Amino acid sequence: MNIAKPEILAPAGDWTCLAAALQAGADAVYFGLGTFNMRARSGVNFKEEDLPEIARRCGNVKRYLTLNAIMFEGEKESVEKTIVAAKDFVDAFIVSDWGVISLCKKHGVPFHISTQMSVSNSAAVEFLLAQGAGRIVLARECTLAEVAEIIRKTGAEIECFVHGAQCVAESGRCLMSHEAFGKSACRGECHQPCRRRFLLKAVDLYSDADGNPVHESDTSFIVQGKTVLSAKDLCSLGFIDKLMAAGIASFKIEGRARNAEYVKTCTLAYRRAVDAIAAGAYTPELVAELRREVERVFHREFSTGLFYGRPGEDQFTDSEDSLATTVKRHVGIVIDYFRKAGIVQVKIQDHAIKPGDTLQIHGPTTGVEEFTLSELKRDDEVLQSAGRGEWATFPAPRCRVGDKVFYIEKRSN
Repeated sequence: MNIAKPEILAPAGDWTCLAAALQAGADAVYFGLGTFNMRARSGVNFKEEDLPEIARRCGNVKRYLTLNAIMFEGEKESVEKTIVAAKDFVDAFIVSDWGVISLCKKHGVPFHISTQMSVSNSAAVEFLLAQGAGRIVLARECTLAEVAEIIRKTGAEIECFVHGAQCVAESGRCLMSHEAFGKSACRGECHQPCRRRFLLKAVDLYSDADGNPVHESDTSFIVQGKTVLSAKDLCSLGFIDKLMAAGIASFKIEGRARNAEYVKTCTLAYRRAVDAIAAGAYTPELVAELRREVERVFHREFSTGLFYGRPGEDQFTDSEDSLATTVKRHVGIVIDYFRKAGIVQVKIQDHAIKPGDTLQIHGPTTGVEEFTLSELKRDDEVLQSAGRGEWATFPAPRCRVGDKVFYIEKRSN
């Protein structure tokens, strides 16, 4: 049976992440312009003036702009300005607010419905298609059987998350960060208090005639066993064939706030999995290999998300920290690259390096290049190592002046 290849949709939080997504074979990227999206921090957004260059670099790779935050009264003019500025450089806008939908329709631009709208049934899908939506990103709460049924009934172009962080709240609509820090998750400013352990203390609301607590106690407990509101990450590599068979049009990788190493590693893993299924080469051995690859970069405990059932106790992680099997250590910066010889010159600012080390070079044009350090020199001198304050040269993939160099260290979890 021939199954259509889905689009691999990768996050792009900055130029280096964009380059990494393109390197890894993404069919499409999604990004923000700093406002009205679910990642409002400036470090994970582009600017309007970047749009022509983003389009140039992407070429035939599709570009989706996130405008999926809620729009308050008085903000229409600003949102409309963004739509007008971006419409010639993107393939669609990702939206969740009816007012933003009205502006997309006014200017005749394609729009996709964000998961923030919690679309979870065929009736809602059909209604949104009638409003002009080109694609629906279903609620993450939908099971695989429900996704397949929605596609069968509606024939809609459906997008689903296949990898990355999951929110404890319904489709990410949460007020915890707003209540705790005055930073709204619904405006892209989530501080993720849910990812922490919790201290449980008794508060006595009853007092005696003198105003003293009836059952005063200083007893408190750290909630053990789970970070009780922190959901496990989603990893679909082990059943990606079933997602393809369901007819999902686009596989979305979460992570606009993640680094370029994460973007390249995860995008490449799903690219390889989808291509293997199409070629009849999807095996348990390949799945195990790809899981090891994505385990190298930031992740919590993995799960199948909610594709196989509603939330339960097993959906929550035991750890606050990343379980990545590797960690990056900053080495220094590229100060020259001799293209014909394939040799890089690096100023070492932090971590020392030696032959045999695994290194990565990150850059806005370079993306992410990983390699094993074969030899180390300074002029004609062969070095056994090079440390802080020194410079050294060594063979490396194409990179640029100013790129960052990292040592990749294996972790024992």
